[in-house]
Amino acid sequence: MIDTHAHLDAEEFNEDLDSVINNAKEAGVEAIFIPGICLKDTPHLLEICNRYPGYLFPMIGLHPENIKDENYNTALDKLEQMLSEGLANKENSPSTPIAVGEVGLDFYWDDSHKKEQMEVFERQIMWAEKYELPLMIHARNAQKELVEMMTTHKNSNLTGVFHCFSGSEQDAKELLNFDGFMLGIGGVSTFKKSNVTDVLKNTVPLNRIVLETDSPYLAPVPNRGKRNESAFITHVATKLADTYDTNLNTIELQTTENVSKVFTKCSFFNKK
Repeated sequence: MIDTHAHLDAEEFNEDLDSVINNAKEAGVEAIFIPGICLKDTPHLLEICNRYPGYLFPMIGLHPENIKDENYNTALDKLEQMLSEGLANKENSPSTPIAVGEVGLDFYWDDSHKKEQMEVFERQIMWAEKYELPLMIHARNAQKELVEMMTTHKNSNLTGVFHCFSGSEQDAKELLNFDGFMLGIGGVSTFKKSNVTDVLKNTVPLNRIVLETDSPYLAPVPNRGKRNESAFITHVATKLADTYDTNLNTIELQTTENVSKVFTKCSFFNKK
């Protein structure tokens, strides 16, 4: 199994990251992808990926909720420089960026910076095109704008993941229209009041999903309310095996194959 989205660089893991990594390995997690969310935290993200070479893999990006905290044009300039330098030094560094992310749109709490969010997202979409990297996309209360923006790039061979999918059947159908993109499925799928599994069963083929935790957030049942960690991805995989009326091994193999189709520059797949 691969956890395609875990914020293991967050302060919640400062005291016991080694244990969290060991727990994940014991649970059968073969690799963990770490999304970037802002400029100031990216050096630490790269440092922990260097600390666990071949197991933690970094992404670089500016999260939509963080454009208010930094001069986003300056932050974007510096982040792109880090992205470019990381790719140029891939032969000598275990922390080569594997994607542009976590990027996107979030109008849930506040849409007063809607224009700025869309500008920042557009620029990072262009990075993905320029460097031929997948996108790790965050979208909350922004389906219409997301689809409109992505449609303008429909012919540019973009790939990626629509992270933390929890939408309707119509939302799923719209997102699946973007070839090369997967839906990221995490702990929300295990929540009692969630409709995610019904949407998946009715609308989304198994070859279009990847596993994620979004650690330390959104821990799945039976750990809901606790700090999430990558080892808990087994609960998500088990729920999906039930949803698709198959076995856990099939979920593990198919979702890993799906990840390999998107993250083609990740050395985890290139070494196999």
